[in-house]
Amino acid sequence: MSKQTYPARGHAKDAGAHASAPLSPVAKALAVLWLLLVLALGWHQASFWREGRVDTDIMALLPSSERTATADRVLRQLAEDVSREVVVLVGAPDWQAARHAADGIRAVTGEHPALLKPVDKLGTFDVDAALAFYRPWRDRLLTDTQRAQLTHADPDALSRQALARLYQLSSGSALTGWSADPLGLWQDWWLARADVTRVRERDGLASFSADGMQWILLTYRIGKPAFSVGGDTDYSELLAAAEARARRDHPGVRVISAGIPLHAEAAAARASLEINVIGFGSLAAVLLLVWLAFRSLRPIVLVALSLAIGTAAAISVTAIVFDRVHLITLVFGASLVGVAEDYGIHYFVTRQANGQRTPASTMRLLLPGMALALSTSVVAYLALGVAPFPGLRQMALFSAVGLVAAFLTVVLWFPLLDRGRLRPTRMSEWLARGLARWPRAGWDRRTFVLGALLALFVAGGVWRVRVVDDVRQLQNSPSHLVEAQRTVGRLLGSPSPTQFLLVRGATPDQVLEREEAVKARLQPLIAQGRLDGVIALSDWVPSAGRQRADAALTGPLEEEVRERVAKALRTARVTVPSGAAAPADVLTLSAWLASPVSSALRHLWLGREGHAAGPYASVVLLRGLADPAAAQAVERAVMGVSNASDGPSDGPVAATASAAEAAGASGAAANAAAAPVPGVAGVAGVEYADRIADLTGLLHHYRVLMSWLLLAGAVAVAALLAWRYGRASWRALVPTLLAGLCSVALLGWLHVPLQLFPVLALALLLGVGVDYGIFLLEHPGDGVSWTAIVLGAASTLLAFGLLALSSTPALHAFGITMLAGVGAVWALSPWFRP
Repeated sequence: MSKQTYPARGHAKDAGAHASAPLSPVAKALAVLWLLLVLALGWHQASFWREGRVDTDIMALLPSSERTATADRVLRQLAEDVSREVVVLVGAPDWQAARHAADGIRAVTGEHPALLKPVDKLGTFDVDAALAFYRPWRDRLLTDTQRAQLTHADPDALSRQALARLYQLSSGSALTGWSADPLGLWQDWWLARADVTRVRERDGLASFSADGMQWILLTYRIGKPAFSVGGDTDYSELLAAAEARARRDHPGVRVISAGIPLHAEAAAARASLEINVIGFGSLAAVLLLVWLAFRSLRPIVLVALSLAIGTAAAISVTAIVFDRVHLITLVFGASLVGVAEDYGIHYFVTRQANGQRTPASTMRLLLPGMALALSTSVVAYLALGVAPFPGLRQMALFSAVGLVAAFLTVVLWFPLLDRGRLRPTRMSEWLARGLARWPRAGWDRRTFVLGALLALFVAGGVWRVRVVDDVRQLQNSPSHLVEAQRTVGRLLGSPSPTQFLLVRGATPDQVLEREEAVKARLQPLIAQGRLDGVIALSDWVPSAGRQRADAALTGPLEEEVRERVAKALRTARVTVPSGAAAPADVLTLSAWLASPVSSALRHLWLGREGHAAGPYASVVLLRGLADPAAAQAVERAVMGVSNASDGPSDGPVAATASAAEAAGASGAAANAAAAPVPGVAGVAGVEYADRIADLTGLLHHYRVLMSWLLLAGAVAVAALLAWRYGRASWRALVPTLLAGLCSVALLGWLHVPLQLFPVLALALLLGVGVDYGIFLLEHPGDGVSWTAIVLGAASTLLAFGLLALSSTPALHAFGITMLAGVGAVWALSPWFRP
């Protein structure tokens, strides 16, 4: 094609020669083929919504890699047990008040067992079975304190203590017979295991003391999925009623409810509201604009048809490719209405202006410009999928498919379904005359004044822009739920769900050895109160070397004590009861994992990592890690640093997640460990994982990457426009570039942080905004095309303007960027028209 300044004029003449040409057989065949595909879409839509394949896990939006796959697996394992649990803490200054309030809450929740089913946490651990399982290995299970004491113990003192313990057996407090445990070591070992949790049994209830109050822990398992597309809040309402009952009877009682289902329910309710407001709001606005412009039901029905088919195709193709469609994708895709209606509006505006032209000839006239506009928009949407974020790729595919489906519906069906004429309306005539009144840029005073004002606005706003790469922008749980979850975690001393240690080894026993080395490194921090403690498999299954060393330490001492006690009692020497393990035998991790006693901590064992020949791996959880400085100290202790001081380290700083960390295991994340720096050596095979901090780094990386891709995209669009329009191509591109600057400036003026999503919005603006310049170059001076541009831009503004109302920070920033950008390019495009 030759590089004419305005080649569309020649095409218009050719099209006019065929104004009465009927629809070709090929066009009819394509229309029938599209009908068959739409029918298949209808069948798929029915099965999709019946199966409920809407994904709501925030982790599904986030990227993964070989380096972070293990950390992702850990988070999913940690979340598996608690993803359907709700905990309620009932606190009061005295035990009776707390118990009566808890009874009231249980009475209210007991009326709805289908929603919240009580879970007896105290009854899940079989003490007798655990004692029977560990009894053969009793002599090789020592605490650090016991090991230190026995190393320097006086046999005479041990004998006197053993003799005293023998006379006290009638109390029934011993876990085993005196002859099996003459030093009384086993009971202290079990008490140390119990210190992992603050919860104890009292009057048949799970209870503990903290903050000067008596607390009762009530645990429930939800009876239906936490996320509901309908946006119901059944759990929150039931718990609110139960809390009101408890406070009514006992005004001084404090009730705290937390759990992943509550965050999920709040997110689903918010997303459901936003889908309705954004999707149906923009649809209603578009149809209202179509009615005002055409005063006919036919354009409304056909435009609505194109939008419905576009949305259905987007959902179906996304579900086929990704298996599930994320709820945030549906919220984002609701704004598709503001872009996909452009094709139908352009068609009907042209038909309204020239009633003598047949529908087929009208489509032939518009097809080149519409196809070019579609290509730029689709490329812009697909650019969202360059970053390896599954959520962004879903949004990109959803939007691109929706646009193409709406475009095909307009091109293939409108010439067949559109019958009759459209009379001009007051609104369409007023809009058509508006282009002539719109000023053009030139070398005059008005242009310089407006340009100066625009420059001041852009410069001032860009100066105020704050760049914030924070994964918490992806989801924003209600503040009261976040605070409640943090309070529950603090009171219970729960481990951090997003900061933990990964321990690797060539064999399972080497993993246990390295866990023990890690615990030794962390002991000073625990003693200083900077860390409450750790939860590790080696607490329950010591390494083989540790077991043999403990058996070698206790064996001779116990034999000597038995002999001295027998001599003191003037009886025969007490023998070791049968059932004890042979000195060379050890409790293995595989045997422990195969036993029911490991059910509560089995999720800490990862097994082989990556592939069959990969290393073995386990997880060490950190309790009481709420201080970023403490997180740095943990990282320095286990990974090694060049300076052992407590100053800032080069490692990732622990970040507190809002929704993900509050949910207890679903938050976002990636492995943030780096190789130990020379100096103080770290523990081999140990990696500190901070999913929040690492993913924040990924967001920064891809924001920078997308900024460069945005620049490359602008160059590509400029080349495409130059191929089509030659020297006049700048008239279509410059308004979009200026609009992008205005969007960034508005973010600065409104104090909205600049992160990945606004950059992606700028990429989309590049493809959508340039369409207005394309139509003005395709039909220069044509008021009809301007009418279509105004109507299309108004609907796009409404759609993305409503997206700016989203409470999800990322979508809010995306909507503001698009709102400002589309509004600016709408106002600037006619300013640069020929």
